[in-house]
Amino acid sequence: MRIRKLLLVVAAALATAFVLTACGGSEETPPDEAVAPDAPEQTQRQSAEEQANAPEDPTLTLTVPNMERINNAPVPDALGDDEEALKNFVGIHLQGTGFPWQDEANVYIAGHRLGYPNTASFLAFWDIDNVAEGDRIFVSDANGREYTYEVFQTLEVDPTDLFVTEPQEGRNILTLQSCTLPDYERRVVVQAELQDTRA
Repeated sequence: MRIRKLLLVVAAALATAFVLTACGGSEETPPDEAVAPDAPEQTQRQSAEEQANAPEDPTLTLTVPNMERINNAPVPDALGDDEEALKNFVGIHLQGTGFPWQDEANVYIAGHRLGYPNTASFLAFWDIDNVAEGDRIFVSDANGREYTYEVFQTLEVDPTDLFVTEPQEGRNILTLQSCTLPDYERRVVVQAELQDTRA
């Protein structure tokens, strides 16, 4: 009986190690490949007034109440293939996409589903499936302005479906994105619209 229990424990440990390695659960191998898309074809430009009101530091702070590890988490502005930023933070604001202080923007934030053990990225977006229509998402900028978004849709797309990075006319939206489970072949996308801004 003891040997059987021991074998089950060893088998479970090996299965976990395999899954983590397959998804890049080591320092050398990136997790779920290409988690963040390329920057959109056109950079989401800011007007002169928006640039004047923009903080010098583009880092955002993200809170998603239905995601356990996303609470007042710093999110730097980075390229989609900046694996150091993706490793050391819960996610990145995809460079070239919009910011909350713009009238029309798609504030695009991507993060790893598994991430790297012993870093901020580890399991950061693991529970993105818990986010549903009507949920609130909170963002703040480096100047202390707070932005409240409300989720209006969740969907799955292919990694090549870059339309989800584009702005929607007349709207300021926030997009969260990670990989699907268990195969990491597609992308989970959560989109929310700006409801309130406070200084």
